[in-house]
This record gives sequence, C-alpha cells and structure tokens, in this order.
Amino acid sequence: MIIMHHLRKSRAIFMTAFLEELGVDYELRLYDRNEVRRAPPELREVHPLGKSPVIEDQGMTIAESGAITTYLIDTYDTEHKFAPARDGGAEYFHYLQWLHYAEGSMGSPMLLNLLTRREDPKPPIVTGFTKGETALHLGYMEAALEGQDYILGNDFSGADVSCGYMANGAKQLKLLENYPNVDAYASRLTGRPAFQRAFGKTGG
Repeated sequence: MIIMHHLRKSRAIFMTAFLEELGVDYELRLYDRNEVRRAPPELREVHPLGKSPVIEDQGMTIAESGAITTYLIDTYDTEHKFAPARDGGAEYFHYLQWLHYAEGSMGSPMLLNLLTRREDPKPPIVTGFTKGETALHLGYMEAALEGQDYILGNDFSGADVSCGYMANGAKQLKLLENYPNVDAYASRLTGRPAFQRAFGKTGG
C-alpha cells in the first residue's frame, strides 16, 4: 500500500487529493510545521531533504511532486484518465510541459511573493523582478485557461496537481484580481470532491 507523508499547510494537500482522484488505497501519515514554519525532523527520516509530499510504495521512496505524479499515473492510471498515453505524440509532451512548468518556471516568483508577503515596504527584488515575473506567469496561465476548465482542456489531469497548487497559492496571496480564469480555476480545483475528501482527512 502507498504511504503518503503529508505535511500540513503545504503543497502535499494537492498530492493527497490526487490519491483520492485515483481511488487507490493509501496510508496517510500527517506532520505539522514547527514554530519557524519548517517541516519537522521526522520527515528527514523518510527522505534526506525532509520535504513533503513524499510517498513510499513497492519498496521505493519518491519525492518531488512531478516525479510522484508521474509514478502514480504510470503505475495506477491504467486507463490513461489523468494523462495522455506515452506514444511520443504532441499531446503527451504538451501535458509534460505543464506538469513541470509550475514547479519550474512559475515556482520562483511565487515563492518570493510568499516569503515577502508581510514586508512593507516590499524589497526591491519584489517590486522589480518578482512583480514582472508574477504578471508574466499568471498571464500565461490565464491565457491557457481561456474557454476551458482545466489546464489541458475540460478534463482534470495530472498537470493540474502542480498547476493547481500554484494557482491556489496565488489566490491565497490575493494576486488574482486581474486573472479571472486563474481565480475560477483555483476555486474549481479546491471544490472537487477528491480535494474536499483530502482536506477533511488532513486539515489542509
């Protein structure tokens, strides 16, 4: 059985929700952040980085959201419900780009927004680099979501696990006033029954 190591108040909520989407059996182990908002040392006993999400399955320990999503789909999504088939076609590589985009290109400006959210005045890196990069990436996602419910179309996919975390983070940081498609997307994802079940089991 899959063991899901879930750090509360982290991106792990989207991975636990994905396990619910898949409908697989899993054991949930919960962790809380310490007084300085870092993961507890117990998570380093699972993986050297001490980060979450991390899963254990079939004798393997797998970290990094993109890798976990890929593993879960390759292993348990036999009907290709959550990702296109790996046939070398454009559809699969379009999916792969979005799967890694959020944790890659979009991740840095979103993290800087999070870390400096309570600083006033904002440091120059936020008013300069971060502001421009945030607008670039939210605009890119806004355009991609035009006329569709999810990042690849009107069906939920593995790419929405990572993109959804970033969209929801932007919503919580109140960055979506000018991005109605992203705002609706974030609400749509957290309103899914699987996400609600995951939230009920973990508290976030």
